[in-house]
Amino acid sequence: MTNRGRRRASTGAWWARRTRGRRAAALATCGVLVASLTTGCWAEPSAMPAVRDFLIAWQVGNYEAAAGRTVGVDKGQVEDALSRVRQQLDAASLRLSLGTQVAGSDVDQIVKKDDEADARFTVKIDLGENGQPWEYPGLMHLRRVGGKWKIIWSPSIIHTKLKPGQRLAVVTEVPERAPITDSQGRPMLREVGAYMAGVFPGQLADPQKTLTVLAKQTKIDGGRRLDAERLLGRVQSAPPQDFLPLLTLQVPTHNKLIQRLKHVPGIEFRAVRAPIAPAYAPELVGSLGPATADRLQQVGAPYQPGDTIGVSGIQLLQQRRLAGTPTIRVVAQDETGRNTEELRSWPGQKPQEVQTTLDPGYQQRADFALRDVPSPASMVMTQPSTGAVLAVSNHGTGGRNLAFEGSYPPGLTFGIVSAEALFSKAGMNQTTETTCPSSVTIGGTTFTNKARKDSNFATHFAASCKTTLAQLSTKLDAQTLLKEAGQFGIGQSWGLTVPAFNGSIPTPANDGEKAAAMIGEGRVRVSPLAMALVAATAQNGSWRPPYVLKDVPKAPGQTPPPQYLQAEPVASLKKVLGHTAKYGNARGARVSSDVVGVAALTTYKDGDRTRTVSWFVGAAGDRAFAIAVEGRAFTPAIAKKFLTGR
Repeated sequence: MTNRGRRRASTGAWWARRTRGRRAAALATCGVLVASLTTGCWAEPSAMPAVRDFLIAWQVGNYEAAAGRTVGVDKGQVEDALSRVRQQLDAASLRLSLGTQVAGSDVDQIVKKDDEADARFTVKIDLGENGQPWEYPGLMHLRRVGGKWKIIWSPSIIHTKLKPGQRLAVVTEVPERAPITDSQGRPMLREVGAYMAGVFPGQLADPQKTLTVLAKQTKIDGGRRLDAERLLGRVQSAPPQDFLPLLTLQVPTHNKLIQRLKHVPGIEFRAVRAPIAPAYAPELVGSLGPATADRLQQVGAPYQPGDTIGVSGIQLLQQRRLAGTPTIRVVAQDETGRNTEELRSWPGQKPQEVQTTLDPGYQQRADFALRDVPSPASMVMTQPSTGAVLAVSNHGTGGRNLAFEGSYPPGLTFGIVSAEALFSKAGMNQTTETTCPSSVTIGGTTFTNKARKDSNFATHFAASCKTTLAQLSTKLDAQTLLKEAGQFGIGQSWGLTVPAFNGSIPTPANDGEKAAAMIGEGRVRVSPLAMALVAATAQNGSWRPPYVLKDVPKAPGQTPPPQYLQAEPVASLKKVLGHTAKYGNARGARVSSDVVGVAALTTYKDGDRTRTVSWFVGAAGDRAFAIAVEGRAFTPAIAKKFLTGR
C-alpha cells in the first residue's frame, strides 16, 4: 500500500489534551529561560524584556500574551499563527531559548542599533507522532514604539524561510510495502478486491461528528476501534481538496462493516485491488489491516491512524522490515496546499522482502491432505538436514496457527523419544524381547490395551502397546527421560522468529507419572511442529533448530546449536519406525520403502471436557512431518494423501 504526501498533524482540542501533562514541565523550564534572560545591565532601555516575555509566552501556549508583544498585524492573526505551529507539526513539545546554541559562536543574542534590534533564538521541537527531533535557529526584528520595544511580526519568526500566507507541514512519504515470499522467491500474497474508506476534509460539515461515528461503527477483529481524536487531527491538517484514506477494507471479509460505513455522512469509498491476502498459510503469513488504537501502541511510531499495517503473523512480526519507515519532510505550504520549500527532512528506511522457507509444492500437498478432514487439523513439514520448515497447514482452526502453537498430548508418537532413551541408556534395541499384557499397574497408575503375545520391542511398538512402554519405564530414571526429550528439542529454546510451542514435559512426581510420560500421556504436551522435529531428529540423527524466515537478523546466541544422537540407537530407532510403517499402526501411509512413522490416538482431559487427538508422525527421505487432528481420524490415510498428492 502506498500513501504519499501524508501530513501528520493534530487538532487543537487533541493538542490541548496532550499538553495538559506537559504544561507543568514547560512552566518549570520557563524558570531557566527567565533566569537566562533577566541578567544584564538595566541602565538604559533594553529589548531583552520584550524578547524574554514573547518567547516564554509562546513556549507555554499563552499566545495572547505573546501577541501583545508584537506590532505590524492584528493581534488575533499572531495568536492564530503561533497556536497552529504545534498542530501543524504534531509537536509533542516546543522549547525556545535565547541565542543560537552553537558551540563557540560569537554572535550576540541581541544586536541593537538606535531604535531597531535583532534577536536570535533557538527553536527545539519534538515532532511527536513522527518521532523526530528538529532544532533550528530563529530571528526576530524589534522596534522601539512609544518608548517600548515591540516585535515586528512576520511568519519568518516561526521559521526564517516562512513567508506570508504559508504554513508549516509534515509530509510523510510512505514506500510501497515489500512482499513476503516463498522459498523460490515468489510472493505469497494475492490481489483481492478492497475499498479505501476516506474523506475529502474540505467537504465535511462537521469533521468531529463524522469521525466519532466512524470510530463507533468500526469494530474490527473482536472489537478493535479507531482513535477518533487522532483521526480528527489528521483530517483537519490534510489538504482539504484531496481524498484522505482512513481505512482499507477487504472484501468479502469486511462486507458488513463496509455496508455500515456507507451510512456515515461524509465517508467516501474508492474501489482498489491490492496484494493483501495470503495465497496460502494465512495463519503464519498473517494479514494487513487498519491501524487501530491498540495496534498503534503495539507497532509504535511512525505509523498512524489511516495506515495499513500488519495485524497478525509475519506481517505483524516483521512490520518494520516489510513496511520500512517513511521519509519525513518538514515543508512550507501555500494556501492551496502546494509544498513550496523543504525546511528539513529525515530519510526513511527502505522496505525489505521477507523470504520464508515454505515450499509451494509441499504446501499445496499439505493443504490438499487436510482439505476434507471434518475436524480441526494441523500439519507441519520440516527438512531434517537443515531444520527449515517446508510446509505449515491449518484447517478449521479459526485462524489460529495450531501447527506451531497447538498444545496436545502426543500419545504413543512420543514413543519415538522413549524408544531412543531405552536404546541409548538401557542397552535395548529393536529385537529386545518384551511383553504386551492387557493391563499393567505402575506406581499406582493402571495402563491398558489389547493384549499381544510375547515378541520383540519393534513388534509391540508397531502394535501400539502402551503396557510395553509403561513396564519399560522402570529402566529409566525421570531425569534421563527429560534429558533425552531435550535432545529432540522438546522444552528447549528454538530461537524461532515466530510464535511456537516448543513442548513441555514436567518432571514426573512418581513412577506412575513417569510411565505416563513414556507413552506421551499425563502432563506431556507438544505442538505439531515439535513432533515434526522429533521425526526429523530420528530421521537425521541430529536435532536442528527450526526456522521459517531466511536472512532475518537474530540476536547473538539466539539460535541454539544442533544436538546429535548416538548412531547405534538411531539406527535401531529407524528400524522400529520402518517396521511400524510397514506392519503396524502407520502402515496405511507406506507409499514407498523409505516411509517411516507412527500413528496414535490419545484421549485426555481439558478441564471438564474429554478431548481426543489423532496423530501421525513420520518421515520420508529428507522430509519429516507431523499431523494432528482434533478428533478421531485415520491419520495414515491423511499422510498417504500428503505423500502422493492425490
